[in-house]
Amino acid sequence: MGMGTEYNPADVALLNMTVDPHSLFRRRVPGLLAGRENGDANHVFPTLLTEANRELADLLRDLRSEPPAIAGGESQNGQVSELLMRAVRCAAKQYMLQAELGSLALTDELTGLYNRRGFMALAERQLKLGRRSGRGLLLFVMDVDRLKDINDSFGHYAGDCVLKRTAGVLEETFRDSDVVARLGGDEFAVLAIEAAGHSEASIRARFFERLKSVSAEQSRCEISVSLGLARFDPCSHASIEELMMKADKAMYEQKRHRSKSRFETAANS
Repeated sequence: MGMGTEYNPADVALLNMTVDPHSLFRRRVPGLLAGRENGDANHVFPTLLTEANRELADLLRDLRSEPPAIAGGESQNGQVSELLMRAVRCAAKQYMLQAELGSLALTDELTGLYNRRGFMALAERQLKLGRRSGRGLLLFVMDVDRLKDINDSFGHYAGDCVLKRTAGVLEETFRDSDVVARLGGDEFAVLAIEAAGHSEASIRARFFERLKSVSAEQSRCEISVSLGLARFDPCSHASIEELMMKADKAMYEQKRHRSKSRFETAANS
């Protein structure tokens, strides 16, 4: 690389993998860099941090004990190259660890969607962009119905499968530019950019059609979702918290309406 080249940390990370094939970054650690299901994170990251810190300490020790000459023969140039490569590897590992830890801090471990923290941070950004561009947004808030009953009847593994399938339907329904999150427990939220072909009606239709299809594949339990909506007006000063309260209210009104309908049906049968 010549002078003035702009270095990309991702390129440095790839260089590290090529130069150091025995590094833990090169070994297959399920979900580590994919960032979706990472049950081993509590074990993996301390190991990675220990390795990276040990290599950094070794490099600093060698630099203090045998500082390379500024100019010299072939052996000195080789020493400088080796130390430089070690420094690059250390920097790459530190970068990758920070990136992955940052991703985990904003990602739901079970579904791979954003968690509440990630959703709130990105949603605030989307509201600011919406105000500047004059573009409307749709906030969907939803609960998976009777998740506790599913857990009690079929076990928590079945409940987790329902949550992951619901997350999959949301990812298929919404666009990459939309912010899709699992807020916790049975709660999900999506902040979507309102556009032609991506309106409230079309989104609802796609979502429930795909949910019905996925639910039909469930041999033991049906997947049902209660959904509430709040529309963001770019001319307003509404916060994401206010929009979520409005969508929550709409969702619980739908729940009450369903409960009332079931009660009346049971009373008349």
